[in-house]
Amino acid sequence: MITVDFKMLGVKPGYRILDVGCGSGRHTCAAYQLKDVFAIGADLNPDMLAQAKERLQLHQKWGENGGGTWGLTTADVGALPFEDDFFDLVICAEVLEHLADDRKAVCEIIRVLKPHHKLAVSVPRFWPERVCWALSKTYRNSDNGHIRIYRKQRLIALLENFGVKCWAMHYAHSLHTPYWWLKCLLGADRTDASAVNLYHRFLTWDIMKKPKLVTGLDKLLNPLLGKSLVVYLRKDAP
Repeated sequence: MITVDFKMLGVKPGYRILDVGCGSGRHTCAAYQLKDVFAIGADLNPDMLAQAKERLQLHQKWGENGGGTWGLTTADVGALPFEDDFFDLVICAEVLEHLADDRKAVCEIIRVLKPHHKLAVSVPRFWPERVCWALSKTYRNSDNGHIRIYRKQRLIALLENFGVKCWAMHYAHSLHTPYWWLKCLLGADRTDASAVNLYHRFLTWDIMKKPKLVTGLDKLLNPLLGKSLVVYLRKDAP
């Protein structure tokens, strides 16, 4: 699922875009579909990078790209292997809640971003995430799980402390919130819960087909039920 709204980011041909903590490459692939950009995904997990590579190669094979290029690299978000002011856009989607040292990560993310350029960050929204924690100890204690919950103002203050200014925000994926509540209620690590599996099929169908009615319902419910908080920031001049 794509959490960041690329239409808000004013991407231009020739942009170098970093998807930090890219996982299986969803946002890297979305960036790669923009016109004449260089999309780079960075992650520490080799299995995730392998999935991202396969996904990007499929987009390339099928011609589902904007004519630019892509790359992947193994990288720790707390020590990124890039020069200062290197990227025109940085995306950090659903990453910070996993990290022991989020301040170090934010410092690095902003270091590699060019002045006057944009950063998009998403994390799980406070109150839906708090319900998940209350329903399931397994959810919050799993390997590579979520170790903190951000309130909106806390996240913005953390980011702005390192030289960016927030100019917009929204919530996303309201229809995913009941799925995670149901999953936590029935057992976060279960794979045989029929209700959870059926809901997952519905979400997969929605992602693949993008029916207008369901998309409209998701947008309508986002202010109340949105699972993710997405903030958009711009780097200050040096």
